Amino acid sequence: MMKFTVKPTDVTKIECDLVTVFASQEKGSEGFVLTDEARKVDQALVGLLTEIATFQDFEATPGNTILIHTHGKIGAMRTMLVGLGTAGELTVANLQTVAATAGRKAIGMAVKSLAVSLPLELSNRFGPELAAQAMTEGLILGTYTFSKHKSADAQRKEKHIEDVFLLTTPPKLDSVAGGITKGQFVSQAVIFARDLVNEPPSITTPTYLADVAKKLVKGNDLMSCDVLTPKEMKTLGMEALLSIARGSDEEPRFIKLTYTGGGKKTVCLVGKGITFDTGGLSLKDSKNMETMKLDMAGAAVILAIFSVLSKLRPKLTVVGLISATENMPGPKAVKPGDIVRAMNGKTIEILNTDAEGRVVLADALSYAEANVKAHAIIDLATLTGACMVALGEDVAGMFTDNEVLGSALTTAAKQSGEFIWGLPLVKEYKEHLKSEIADVKNISSSRYGGAINGALFLQEFAPKGVPWAHLDIAGPAYAEKDAPLTPKGGTGFGVRMILRYLQELGS
Repeated sequence: MMKFTVKPTDVTKIECDLVTVFASQEKGSEGFVLTDEARKVDQALVGLLTEIATFQDFEATPGNTILIHTHGKIGAMRTMLVGLGTAGELTVANLQTVAATAGRKAIGMAVKSLAVSLPLELSNRFGPELAAQAMTEGLILGTYTFSKHKSADAQRKEKHIEDVFLLTTPPKLDSVAGGITKGQFVSQAVIFARDLVNEPPSITTPTYLADVAKKLVKGNDLMSCDVLTPKEMKTLGMEALLSIARGSDEEPRFIKLTYTGGGKKTVCLVGKGITFDTGGLSLKDSKNMETMKLDMAGAAVILAIFSVLSKLRPKLTVVGLISATENMPGPKAVKPGDIVRAMNGKTIEILNTDAEGRVVLADALSYAEANVKAHAIIDLATLTGACMVALGEDVAGMFTDNEVLGSALTTAAKQSGEFIWGLPLVKEYKEHLKSEIADVKNISSSRYGGAINGALFLQEFAPKGVPWAHLDIAGPAYAEKDAPLTPKGGTGFGVRMILRYLQELGS
């Protein structure tokens, strides 16, 4: 566990294993421009930093680094110059990535104590609090590992940074300290989500998710939890969720979490919780099934957010709804051609059992309409491969019927370092979802526009007259390969953005 400390210390005086300083690029040119803090180190090293960087043709692209031994000329044993990218174009995401890169390099060198200068340029651009928060998140999330199932020997060999000193000027100490605290809380939530997604599906069952939810509210006066069993779901008419659960020996659960932080606004968050997705009778091939423990990433985001809400204390009410089940091809599994009735009374013709996420969300959204007086509803789901085809692996698709909500989420994404892109709800495409024998069918009659059609299906069940947004996180919820901020596996995508949105709304 990293211990963070704010220090007003001169960058050349701090005693540690490694001090990190930064350089940027001028727009349209290669090379580098040292920040004020980096220049101080360079002067103390009699120009060695500039000399080596020039010799190595160093370009200050984001995360590019060079390492120098200081030979006792400054307090730190070594210094690392890290590229920030083009001056004036740095984003929160860039800053997180830069910090993550520095953290990873430090661990590779078995660094125990790391000092990071907070450049004046970054404080001026983002404000000292947001800059410190982004750096904190980058350092923590970039060095994340999931090793609990490895041998004791393997775990002992893992390297960890013990102390991080964030260096800044005295007038900014309180703001930087506040940013560090927020960054630690947010990172804690992201790691909570990552851990849930990374657990084997034999552990992360619907019952397990319900138990996690119950533990979150234990002894917390601001939060409560209700968990519905299959019998209680049947009483409410949740046939859609129950139909998908029929093929599994694992019982489904419907989870409701409530945070009451005061204020007049209520936000309802809805998460898809398919704890393992075989595709049901519309069976996936083995390759496409390998990572299907990730299909509860939307639910993981909801649980992760609730794990820190009472620490961040936004002044609003937040309701979290999770439809949790496996999608298995057991003897009682729902069949292509079956018709089921959702909680709101609408009937669904199920033509593909591998389009199950939208079916279980239909009941969650119907429950929200009947039981939650929300000012905004946001659902998060690893819904469609089509969204990944459209936007790639790092960007979530956002569908909304409300410009104000869409704008607020877009701003929250930018401020938190996550990437979303608005996609249209094309009314004309609703024709593709019409069934001849039910109110709606769960797959489109067109092979195109899969992400849009999935969102339009959900819109059929979203409460009318309430701002609603659907976030298709199929791409960014799981990293297929290692990246500075997101090691391979669950990423916790959506946690940072939604927490930022809730904090702004409840400030």
